[in-house]
Amino acid sequence: MGLVQIDSGTIKLDDVVLSNKLAHEIPKCGIGYIPQGRRLFPELMVEENLKMGLYARNSSNEVLDWALSLFPVLKTRLKQKSGTLSGGEQQMLATARALCLEPKYILMDEPSEGLMPKLIETIFDIVEKLKSEKVGVLLVEQKIEGTLRISDRIVFLENGILKEETTPQQLIDNPEPLEKYVGVKSHTKGRSPSFA
Repeated sequence: MGLVQIDSGTIKLDDVVLSNKLAHEIPKCGIGYIPQGRRLFPELMVEENLKMGLYARNSSNEVLDWALSLFPVLKTRLKQKSGTLSGGEQQMLATARALCLEPKYILMDEPSEGLMPKLIETIFDIVEKLKSEKVGVLLVEQKIEGTLRISDRIVFLENGILKEETTPQQLIDNPEPLEKYVGVKSHTKGRSPSFA
């Protein structure tokens, strides 16, 4: 996202070199970012947090309406301070704010962190909504079962280097990469892996 300088090589997306761009230029390239911990403005109202996303890319109110249509509960909370929302509602707000950038791609870093199991399912439902809206999602997540359910591809990186790429079904059939890179074991082949 333009905050850490790379050691070598380039980062490209859709033939656009991103590695030489400043952090504030990245959203204009069609990338939204939902950081770990959500990083909302807790003293601002929900509506004000959403408008921050609109300002970053000069998006219209139609974009805001579209983002809110994906998360109707936020419509009832527009005048509420974002710091008073539940964890799941805060994640919805962070996602809706990122959608106000009109991204082609969204980077989500540990979106289920610190949430109750019911809310974790809500987060995975959000990712499925994004996919149905043709928004590409790069998800960094430790909740293996949910990740397998919503992913098209799974990659394993080690120190920024791609080590393996697979599909959820291939990983269920052969969980060795999970055991190797994440410390997750499957009880039996063909079943969804879980933490041992």
